[in-house]
Amino acid sequence: MPEGNKPTFAFLLLKEHPYGREMLYQILAEGFVPTIIISEDSEIADEEREKFLDRIDGNPIAPTIESQLTELHSDGIEVAHVSVPIHNSENVMPHISDMELDLIVFGGTRIIRGEILEHPKDGVINSHPGLLPHCRGSASPAWSVYHDIPIGSSTHFCDNGIDTGELLLTREISVIKGMTYEDLCYDTLVLAGVLMKDALLGYEAGKWSEMRHPQGESEHPTFRNAPDEVLQVVRQKLADFTYAHYVN
Repeated sequence: MPEGNKPTFAFLLLKEHPYGREMLYQILAEGFVPTIIISEDSEIADEEREKFLDRIDGNPIAPTIESQLTELHSDGIEVAHVSVPIHNSENVMPHISDMELDLIVFGGTRIIRGEILEHPKDGVINSHPGLLPHCRGSASPAWSVYHDIPIGSSTHFCDNGIDTGELLLTREISVIKGMTYEDLCYDTLVLAGVLMKDALLGYEAGKWSEMRHPQGESEHPTFRNAPDEVLQVVRQKLADFTYAHYVN
């Protein structure tokens, strides 16, 4: 378990995904520098990036991974950055098998299973833009509004399920009347980065044993991408202020 030092870790994300860009920006600000960044460069990565950019339309985006690495380089810090066609063991393990990693951090990836999850000493952690265990899977802000689930983000360990690993942190966002679906997607994105930063600070402080706890069960299924008819309901509920968890 953690020994009270900054972890040695790999950072995985879909190529230039805004989720990973924001998370990296926040953890670098606290001095958590990955040993290696592994980007998935694929058609799926491009599709997911564009989909997410639509979801946060009108909100600011963190600097690109490349620009963040350039800034690190200007400070004399070198971080390896490689691309793979898909984040699976066949493509990822050759880059990390000789590394004694404490952690792997997911910064917006597809579902990853297998040997990758078993490699780092202290586990693989992910931040999810929904409150676990209540809202697992995709498009969490949409399904949260649709089913009147509180909105927030969670940082958890990764196992071979979908968003089912033990929790480190969860936190709600304050939903104010007038917020749009894009605002909710953006706020959960930013909060996901905050929680990852706080989780790594907890690691550095040797507090994971007291932070770590099981998720429990959910009354909801694991959600898939929200279809247009669901998004129409979501936007209408936000326009009519009928979502159940406003703070005002």
